[in-house]
Amino acid sequence: MLKKSKINPDNMKAIGPYSLGLKVGDMVYVSGQLPIDLESEKIEHTEIKKQASIVFENLEKILSDVGLSLTNVVKSTIYLQDLDDFNLVNQVYALYFSPPYPARSTVEVSRLPKDAKIMVECIVYDTSEADYREAILNDDCGGSGCQD
Repeated sequence: MLKKSKINPDNMKAIGPYSLGLKVGDMVYVSGQLPIDLESEKIEHTEIKKQASIVFENLEKILSDVGLSLTNVVKSTIYLQDLDDFNLVNQVYALYFSPPYPARSTVEVSRLPKDAKIMVECIVYDTSEADYREAILNDDCGGSGCQD
């Protein structure tokens, strides 16, 4: 059976019947995040750069719940209400991600939930899971740890 664990940070909740994120093995799948202020639970800013910043901060909060960060993101998808905002979003994106940048798609959509200007989803690789497996594979004691 596929083992899935729900990611559910404090004071964050989905606005529908879905999980904010799911951890499956060494992969994490984060649902599209809106620029919702965690205190008011509303979209409080109309400026695209501010909305983008809030989205990336919300993604960081979700990932930190499982001990990860934006450096673990391998693929992101950005949904924009207006593709003319592409360059402005890139400016903000570069503040939260560094080379080598994740693979990415950006698409314009006719409308987003709560009339947001941006929504971002991502796929994340948990390197700690891979490091753990590698340590076991490199263990000269048959994978059970050496006994003194």
